[in-house]
Amino acid sequence: MTTAEMPSENPASARGGGSKEKDFRFYDNRQKYLMFVTTCSEKLIIGERIARELHGIAPRPPALRFFDAGTGDGTVLARALRSMHRRFQRVPFYVAGKEISLEDVRLTLEKMPDRLLEHPETVLALTNISYADAPWLQPANPLAASRMRWQELALEGETSAEFEQQILQLQPFLSENWKTHVGRSGGLVPETPATLVIYRKDRRFLLHDVIPQQGRPVADFDLILASQPFRLRAPTEFKARRVLAPLARALGPGGRLLGIHSAGADPGLEIVQKVWPGENPFIASRRDLLDATRDALNEEAERFVFEPLTEEASVFRYRMHTMPDEIDSAASSIGTSTLLAAWNAATYVAQIEDDRLGKAMSRSDYLEATRAVLSKHGELWFNDESYVIARRD
Repeated sequence: MTTAEMPSENPASARGGGSKEKDFRFYDNRQKYLMFVTTCSEKLIIGERIARELHGIAPRPPALRFFDAGTGDGTVLARALRSMHRRFQRVPFYVAGKEISLEDVRLTLEKMPDRLLEHPETVLALTNISYADAPWLQPANPLAASRMRWQELALEGETSAEFEQQILQLQPFLSENWKTHVGRSGGLVPETPATLVIYRKDRRFLLHDVIPQQGRPVADFDLILASQPFRLRAPTEFKARRVLAPLARALGPGGRLLGIHSAGADPGLEIVQKVWPGENPFIASRRDLLDATRDALNEEAERFVFEPLTEEASVFRYRMHTMPDEIDSAASSIGTSTLLAAWNAATYVAQIEDDRLGKAMSRSDYLEATRAVLSKHGELWFNDESYVIARRD
């Protein structure tokens, strides 16, 4: 699969399979995204889930290899790097991530100077190409590969402030090469395939066999994170064939892919269903996805173990942050700002389209629905479920 073949290129926009929603790119709405990230604890909980997964891997020389299939604003990646350092303090890291959003790449890079200071033997690579190609940092399409813009930055100095100054100087490269346009199917695709590689110059000798080289693709990841990498309503076969199967192929021997997606059956869905009765975007369970991925891999499936996990191990809950007395049984005491944050989180997780949101918000019913659910539960929480695809040794 090449970029041109991807109906919707980005983990923040790969959401559909040719329907009336094809022009809808929910996660590209920065206001909704940033409000959700700052008001809810999902990224914290996912970071904790990754930390547990590190106990199941045994990295092989020359480095622990981690791939983030959609870095977003870099919050989860930064948490993962902290946990990796805690468990593998003397092991070099090769950390790669796919992200098509220029703004998210900037936010991710803002979090990296401290990580490179704490764990000097780190190589970071970011790319904007498709799921099928991103783990290898090289488009399979020869024409796209010939157009790849490859930027390598060897950081000088010994302080995070020095690293930050040099990373900020990458802005012209990012502005020029992380541009996107709307593809034929309505999804965002990169105008130019691009890859950015960053490491510390004073560790270049030690990292010689870890630093990726253009035109010499290597994946073989010990751990891959695929958190919310597709639109909930996309066909299950699409999710498996275009996202999960390619990522599974990027695992090295003994490697593990941790998949995470929204599961519903929570107060967030209650809010949505009060406004849109019968609405349920959570159409594919983790078992459905694993079965479809097994089918997509065909004969290759024998190389993998598909682990749906138990309910206790798979399902986890995250919450919207509130003050202790912000929500109580007296419905009228819930402030408008809290109601709006809860409404945004509920509709963000359910991936409600902007046109339906606009119609719903033209009346006050949505605030009353949100107030009723918050008063009923005393808080707002959401359920995610996780699963693992492990490559056999």
